[in-house]
Amino acid sequence: MQLLKTPRWLFGARASFSSKSKFVPAHEPALESDLHRLEKFLEDKPHILVLTGAGISTESGIPDYRSEGVGLYARSNHKPIQHGDFIKFESVRKRYWARNYVGWPRFSAIAPNVTHYTLARLEREQRISGIVTQNVDKLHTKAGSMSVVELHGSGYNVICVGKTGKGCDYHIPRHEFQNILDQMNPHMEDMSTVMRPDGDVELPQEYVENFKIPPCPECGGALKPEIVFFGDNVPMPRIERVVRMIIESDGVLVLGSSLTVFSGYRIVLQAKELGLPVAIVNIGDTRGDPKADLKISARCGELMQNLFKK
Repeated sequence: MQLLKTPRWLFGARASFSSKSKFVPAHEPALESDLHRLEKFLEDKPHILVLTGAGISTESGIPDYRSEGVGLYARSNHKPIQHGDFIKFESVRKRYWARNYVGWPRFSAIAPNVTHYTLARLEREQRISGIVTQNVDKLHTKAGSMSVVELHGSGYNVICVGKTGKGCDYHIPRHEFQNILDQMNPHMEDMSTVMRPDGDVELPQEYVENFKIPPCPECGGALKPEIVFFGDNVPMPRIERVVRMIIESDGVLVLGSSLTVFSGYRIVLQAKELGLPVAIVNIGDTRGDPKADLKISARCGELMQNLFKK
């Protein structure tokens, strides 16, 4: 079987990917037959709902948690922050915000890659009906996609969670919050080592101890990024919107997700309960493989950059 051929005009894009590929796990080149199978899946069902995971953003230079050899779990002993710990302990909030503060300039400057731009094009061409993303990096929006549900929230907004997990309605854009943190921590330097999937970085503990974070200016509660941390629940209105998107679609395409987290896997289960076809493109096995009508083990960008390009 032939390997996927890349047009000459994409050689520059391939070189750019190579410079950011340290977070992409080892994989075999995509086959031309894989491209044809994916194109047929999209042509047969014109209103496909796309579910994306961290595996598409690794190609932009953002690590994921679970990829073999290159994910956060493979490179660090640190685990993701737990929602309950963030709410209960000021020390946990201080550690999180210090890391996020240092990592924010790099994280917020990361650009979309060919997968994000291709999905925006497919939406304009009405080949897909919308995107549900497990990522908090806003790269779909940056690439121009319009119908996007951020299943786990966004790192680009900060909200009040009060003192017990239920806050007031105060919220502030993350860029503006960075300016406040700048003023409160004028001597903070970038001593970071490892970036994490949500944008925070690894810092020495002594570097965190003197970091200052403001309380909510309206109620005095704790401030938190609008991200669904591990141990927290996806808001019910968001779940209901996703269910409507599944019902109104002709099928589901999963890109770059192991589907380990149930909130994503649930979308595959709901699609199958409705008798809808499911396709999965991911490097390596996923939790949803037994449910998939089409499974392609490949790097998403390699397929997407050639999709419907004659």
